[in-house]
Amino acid sequence: MKIIRYQDNAGKIAYAQQTEQGTFDLEGDPYTSVKATSKKSEISKLLAPIVPTQILCIGLNYRKHAEECGAPIPERPVLFVKGINALQNPGDPIVLPRQSRSDEVDYECELGVIIGKACKNVKRENALEYVLGYTCVNDVSARDWQLKWGGGQWCKGKFFDTFAPIGPCLVTPDEIPNPNALKIKTVLNGETVQDWTTSDMIFDVAAIIEFLSGSTTLVPGTLILTGTPQGVGMAAKPPKFLKAGDSVTIEIEKIGTLTNPVVEEV
Repeated sequence: MKIIRYQDNAGKIAYAQQTEQGTFDLEGDPYTSVKATSKKSEISKLLAPIVPTQILCIGLNYRKHAEECGAPIPERPVLFVKGINALQNPGDPIVLPRQSRSDEVDYECELGVIIGKACKNVKRENALEYVLGYTCVNDVSARDWQLKWGGGQWCKGKFFDTFAPIGPCLVTPDEIPNPNALKIKTVLNGETVQDWTTSDMIFDVAAIIEFLSGSTTLVPGTLILTGTPQGVGMAAKPPKFLKAGDSVTIEIEKIGTLTNPVVEEV
């Protein structure tokens, strides 16, 4: 099932199911149960498919990306976090920081994994049982803050407002039995700049959930970013950093496309 979250003309927020016949309202909550209806959705604004309870991110998780960065293959998943403030809706702008200025803002297409029920000390073989669904994410990154001015920590460069667009929908696991067999790409101003497959992950989705849940409870609504393939802007020659007026699209097989314009902070 493809589930969207939207606002109608009266300002009410609701969930709906996308089908070949159209988009129809759902009754209930994706975390408990949803029931299909025959009521056609009146969408005024498409929203992020969930509001995460926390955002956990895995860095350097594609072999080709580690190679383009000149980084060694990690022995364990590399964890950093984003704030909930970074969440952005499909179609809403990525805002380039100007108060804490960055001139090296980069795109990263990523598969997002949403945890549906609390889990701790999960074994790899059962890990996917705790997944509510999958979505597209753009792990927007201010490389200067991440790599030069962050004191050795990545979080500052990842934490700015609007730096985690997600969507356009949540796709339930029955439609994606193997999350590590999906095509994934980024299109910048009509040019494909990342184009690879989730099979290149160093640590697959099940291994990531096993690692993150070790002695740690992953609460429902946890959004996990699983890394990006090669082709990021900082590795291009010359670098391709985002600028006002750009349009960035993340596309993942079986999920859809997530597009956001780029503007400057005012």
